[in-house]
Amino acid sequence: MAGTSSFDVVSEFDRQELVNAVDQTEREVHTRYDLKDTKSDIKLEEDKIALTAESEFQLNAMKDILQSKAIKRGLSLKIFSWGKAEPAGGNTMRQSVTLVKGIEETLAKKMVKDIREAQPKVQAQIQGEAIRVIAKNKDDLQAVITFLKGKDYPVALQFINYR
Repeated sequence: MAGTSSFDVVSEFDRQELVNAVDQTEREVHTRYDLKDTKSDIKLEEDKIALTAESEFQLNAMKDILQSKAIKRGLSLKIFSWGKAEPAGGNTMRQSVTLVKGIEETLAKKMVKDIREAQPKVQAQIQGEAIRVIAKNKDDLQAVITFLKGKDYPVALQFINYR
């Protein structure tokens, strides 16, 4: 397909920035006056974050700290899927935060449909957890990027491999 341009729409996050945000959150939790000397803890696992605290108030404070640190590090809050706060042993509360990465197939189909309706000159196709958008004119691709940024999808979108 000579003379065509393309880019990929993906939903990813920088793992190192997330590690830094969790480390900063942990440091602030251990030094902040209302959380110091409590059983508050935050652990980053492969695909989730586990928050533990003595009360739901402390969990919410840790959530606020984590979100502010993530924003300062350039991470979207859409990568966090907050679970329900539940009681854990020893008079503590626990909350699990699932990390959202990739575009689900049903959402990808909806996005492809939206792209085709908005820009009939471009081709959009699903490739695993990404969407490839192809067009002859780079202005059409820019219009698709602007269109997708204007929509409120439940995942953080990045545009990569623009060529």
